[in-house]
Amino acid sequence: MAHVLLLAPAGRQVGLTTACLGLVRALDRQGVRVAFAKPIAARGEDRVSALVRLGSSLRPPDPIPRAEADALLAAGDDQTLMERVVALCAGAAEGADVLVVAGMWPEPGMVHSTRVNALMLKALDAELVLVGSPRGETPAELADAMAIAARGLGGFGDGEPVSCFLNRVAPPAPAARVGESRPIWLEAGEEGELPAAEIEAYRAALEAERLRPIAAVPSRGDLAAPRVKDLAEAIGARVVRSGDLEGRRIRHVALCAMAVPGSIKTFRPGTLVITPGDRSDILLAAALAVLNGVPLAAVLLTGGVEPEPHVFEMCDSALRAGLPVLAVDQGSYAAATAVAGMNLQVPPDDAVRVERVMTAVADLIDPAWLRSRAATTRVRRLSPPAFRQRLVEAARAANKRIVLPEGAEPRTVAAAAIAQERGIARCVLLGDADEVHEVARRQGVTLPPSIEIVDPARVAPWYVAPLVERRAAKGMTAAQAAQELGDAVMVGTMMMALDEADGLVSGALHTTAHTIRPALQIVKTVPGCNLVSSVFFMCLPEQVLVFGDCAVNPTPTAEQLADIAVQSADSAAAFGIEPRVAMLSYSTGTSGAGEEVEKVKRATELARAARPDLAIDGPLQYDAAVMPDVARQKAPRSSVAGRATVFVFPDLNTGNVTYKAVQRSANVVSIGPMLQGLARPVNDLSRGCLVEDIVFTIALTAIQARQLAARRSR
Repeated sequence: MAHVLLLAPAGRQVGLTTACLGLVRALDRQGVRVAFAKPIAARGEDRVSALVRLGSSLRPPDPIPRAEADALLAAGDDQTLMERVVALCAGAAEGADVLVVAGMWPEPGMVHSTRVNALMLKALDAELVLVGSPRGETPAELADAMAIAARGLGGFGDGEPVSCFLNRVAPPAPAARVGESRPIWLEAGEEGELPAAEIEAYRAALEAERLRPIAAVPSRGDLAAPRVKDLAEAIGARVVRSGDLEGRRIRHVALCAMAVPGSIKTFRPGTLVITPGDRSDILLAAALAVLNGVPLAAVLLTGGVEPEPHVFEMCDSALRAGLPVLAVDQGSYAAATAVAGMNLQVPPDDAVRVERVMTAVADLIDPAWLRSRAATTRVRRLSPPAFRQRLVEAARAANKRIVLPEGAEPRTVAAAAIAQERGIARCVLLGDADEVHEVARRQGVTLPPSIEIVDPARVAPWYVAPLVERRAAKGMTAAQAAQELGDAVMVGTMMMALDEADGLVSGALHTTAHTIRPALQIVKTVPGCNLVSSVFFMCLPEQVLVFGDCAVNPTPTAEQLADIAVQSADSAAAFGIEPRVAMLSYSTGTSGAGEEVEKVKRATELARAARPDLAIDGPLQYDAAVMPDVARQKAPRSSVAGRATVFVFPDLNTGNVTYKAVQRSANVVSIGPMLQGLARPVNDLSRGCLVEDIVFTIALTAIQARQLAARRSR
């Protein structure tokens, strides 16, 4: 039977949904099988279950309709209601190690949520996790209130402390700029860091009441920032120009009634500009700001007035760049008040915000408490969140210096800031410092002071002599070396060769060949290895699989396929994935014949001979490799079929098409390609990569650097 955690609120608007999302993600990272249920529906939309579906692979059951639950409670038939709750939760928990249950939260006019939560706590034999949020109380006052709530729910019955989750704890608010209005979702600032003394004060007060704090989640403006689309719906605004309604988020609000010079001081990335509809000068200034690289969120025109068509024509370039324009009939003050009073709930279709919330909250939950609740005798699976968290933790422990030759590329700048801030790596951006800072400013990215920016043109002369020395056998001259060092990728490669950097990540702008060629010339391959290949870590909903080689070798020979299999298996094991290697073909076993099938058969034999310790089988068709029922029919004696974790494709054409088809059609996150076989880690990016892809590639590179350093020291 799964261990049941019932999350119940200690008051109204405490962020119970946020706590549920974060706890589901945190447990999933631990590698346990987690399930979720909200047994009794809230009035209106069942948002929490929808958000869990959006942010995970879980499919919670539909809750008991609220009207049916209320009817049973009104008739005094608590027992029947609890029988239905138990049956629903049992179905949800099937196959799970831990079941997270969302209790009822008090709604206007409701007087029975505490009693129902107490009944569910007993009926499910659940452990209580109390969720509270400070409302201006001192830590001692909050602890008293939460202790009262815990007793009302039946907590402390076993003499053990009650676990509690503090949400929306407001750190000191930064001062607003002149002319800037701060809506309630920004009052706590954007960084969301709580002073250590404040955390300690809450902890001590709660523990004095036999409450165990498992998380203190600060109010964070960046997590609460709504899309422009959400604002338009919330305040009933007309969409004058749609722009990027879905993608742009509101992080600041500027009420602009003064002249342009004063108003533009409030313009920064993510700002909603509120201005009277007859202030065409402010609209034109906002458009000019957008064209100069300041990504404003939107312009909200007030007073029921809209500018003349020729004004919009002058703003056309900014509007086509995605600037939305909204309009309302209220005056500016009333509109600003409506914006500030927006509901903070996460919309059920906002996948980006759900992911941010789940990750941020999961990061703050006490790891020791999680491990104790996640204890299980079952074989652990490596879920995508667990894999990504393991990458981050391992990269932090590695503490490596990673050079990014495309230092002024916008996605790379944003990724470097994230990686540096989270301690994933010590990043070195190669580029002109003024240009890099300007790129960061335009994106609203704050570069940490510790990040390094190195101008490759300035340092290139230092590497001329070392490059000539390493390429002397090829007849390289100083003039040729200087020309080669005009390429930032070559500069970054020389930094690795001279132990000034531990790894390199490139490819957002350059081709794979451009990224790899300097490494093959300078740092070369690992001793005993003559082949460079690649793998992608495919983060499927339930587990992480390894695909190789999908990026480097067009038509590998049988010998090269065997090397790829061994390299890919070792890469899987290094990142916590038990390697079971499927050598893929259009035929399974002896069912087919032909040159390509024979190549895969030969590669399988060579790989087994080289590494008898590995589980390797082939040729296998993809369905036989992944589906147990197909495996039982086509390869009943195979130790790999039906449960493969590493997939070796027969050629680059097949591998690349397959990984992209899986990635795009199934909405799967793919991390990589990670290159294998080089003496120093160099990793290539897809030119269509996202910021998140670069962050995790930096993490992979840092971990590889530590592994290769350990190998060299042996």
